Amino acid sequence: MNQKLRHFWHEWRSLIVFLSLMFVFRSAVADWMVVPSGSMNPTLMEGDRIFVEKMHYGLRLPFTTVRLTAGEEPRRGDIVVFESPANGKVLVKRLIGLPGDRVALRDERLYIDDVPAEYRPYGGAFEDEMVAEFRDTAHQVERERLGGLNHAMMVLPRRPAVRSFGPVTVPQGQYLMLGDNRDDSADSRYFGLVPRRLLLGRATRVVVSLNPERYLLPRTDRTFAPLQ
Repeated sequence: MNQKLRHFWHEWRSLIVFLSLMFVFRSAVADWMVVPSGSMNPTLMEGDRIFVEKMHYGLRLPFTTVRLTAGEEPRRGDIVVFESPANGKVLVKRLIGLPGDRVALRDERLYIDDVPAEYRPYGGAFEDEMVAEFRDTAHQVERERLGGLNHAMMVLPRRPAVRSFGPVTVPQGQYLMLGDNRDDSADSRYFGLVPRRLLLGRATRVVVSLNPERYLLPRTDRTFAPLQ
């Protein structure tokens, strides 16, 4: 048996070492993620492959949530990949509330420390990139601006959703996350605040985007598109 193991190791050790290093790298340093849903439309589209900086919020012990370094402090507006505190599922949302913030949503309008966000028409072209579920549904896209926030967000007026909450004061070490597609996102309105230890990384760009409704043809205008 030992001889068989030695022979196996001799034949396959290069591949085993390579795969082990790759898994460690993807767990702790950098990774990519396939966007499965429209909860971040129009910023992220179904079929986007996004690049995730796993070390941005601190180097973690591979395959754990134990941090070895402090990393950068999360900032309002970051697009964050994290584990859901409800079920451990890996999600991607926008960081809205920092520790100490007093956050409220009133009829789809965001307030932080009682200061309302500014909303202006988005003005961009994106409908052709959306899937039919949202393209053929009444939707409104605006640019939301407040402090470190300056991004596109979408509402679906005819869809049941939590359009108001708070105010909620975010405690130390936790963060409030919302999807840019406000009326089709399971986020902090439903599962609560996210502890820092569950932040896996920051999404920085779309590497490639494959349209699931067009035979996975690439959306060429989204290739290497920056997100931050």
